[in-house]
Amino acid sequence: MAGTAGTAGVHGGGPLAGVRVVELAGIGPGPFAAMLLADLGADVVRVDRPNGAGLAIKAEFDITNRNKRSVVVDLKSATGAARVLDLVERADILIEGYRPGVAERLGVGPEACHARNPRLVYGRMTGWGQEGPLARRAGHDVSYIAVTGALGMIGKPDEPPTIPANLVGDYAGGSLYLVVGVLAALQHARATGQGQVVDAAIVDGTAHLSAMIHGMMAAGGWQDRRGANLLDGGCPFYGTYETADGGHMAVGALEQQFYEEFVQLLGIAEKAPARKDLARWGELREAIAAQFKTRTRDEWTAVFQDSDACVAPVLSLREAPEHPHLKERGTFVEHAGLTQPAPAPRFSATPGTVRTGPALPGAHTADVARDWDVPGLGADAAGPPGGTEDDPGSAPHDSSEDDRGETEQA
Repeated sequence: MAGTAGTAGVHGGGPLAGVRVVELAGIGPGPFAAMLLADLGADVVRVDRPNGAGLAIKAEFDITNRNKRSVVVDLKSATGAARVLDLVERADILIEGYRPGVAERLGVGPEACHARNPRLVYGRMTGWGQEGPLARRAGHDVSYIAVTGALGMIGKPDEPPTIPANLVGDYAGGSLYLVVGVLAALQHARATGQGQVVDAAIVDGTAHLSAMIHGMMAAGGWQDRRGANLLDGGCPFYGTYETADGGHMAVGALEQQFYEEFVQLLGIAEKAPARKDLARWGELREAIAAQFKTRTRDEWTAVFQDSDACVAPVLSLREAPEHPHLKERGTFVEHAGLTQPAPAPRFSATPGTVRTGPALPGAHTADVARDWDVPGLGADAAGPPGGTEDDPGSAPHDSSEDDRGETEQA
């Protein structure tokens, strides 16, 4: 019954129109992965717990829940698992981010789901993976990227590693690999009729991201320490520099022709040390830094605006939507009063769109019950859906082994 007719009409177009996804509510990379599928047109139904779960912000601001629909099901109730399995029977993909073994104890593990729907793609989002010495231990993005070597590459050589928000682990090494995995498995399921389990571990994905650098290190082209390499800030013409007003400019003039244009426009072409003279890189860095301090960020932006010098202003999150290039492309959009990144990537025939704002817990239970033909869906949900304005719901990092542990603890 997966991917039944009429699903495309629920949310509109997109390359994944007609694909049905069940998301068991969590935090971090799982919701982001489900948002990406929803942005591309999938009908994503998020199964929220009765007392709420998610970020410590009001649900209407949680952009990772846009383009989805929400139902409330108490998986610990006598009929909770049966409600979810009714959805699973009609779904193409399921995403969960519990600690290993939790979904099985709740009655919605891969075996139970595949008994109801053999074609189901069962996506598991964790930090450590489904097996290994740390599989059942708690963790966060920073823990996962630390052991893969990725964190150790970032920052200045004389300072502790710099934390890159949670973008490298949770979203790049986690969410995006989960999406690639479930879509590849969906292709296989449609070709063979056989579903499977996708084990997307943040440690695996983050390690995979460093493939090129491992190759460079093996070839002797990368030193295994921070701030000593071409792409990690060790190179004076690939880094960031402060301007006269306290702003910063990002420089990426790696190739010779780009470098020549860079030093010419910067005004140091006559006095800059040779680009390939590594012994004088410190002197070159000082010359670049001193020159950037002579003008403001906006002034330097104007200097490099129409060049191939590979120089750009470092913008804040609030400034980014107003950048002329991003504005013309519509890289950011506004929906229901929220400025947010537009769906990506772009498709010429089946574009993704922001169709609805963040799904409020339980707001679509009746609609989903009708559209997916699941009578009584959510009838056993206890209490109000989600938290109140002052109480956003239960702590998302509950470490109880039999509770619905999120990816962040996996």
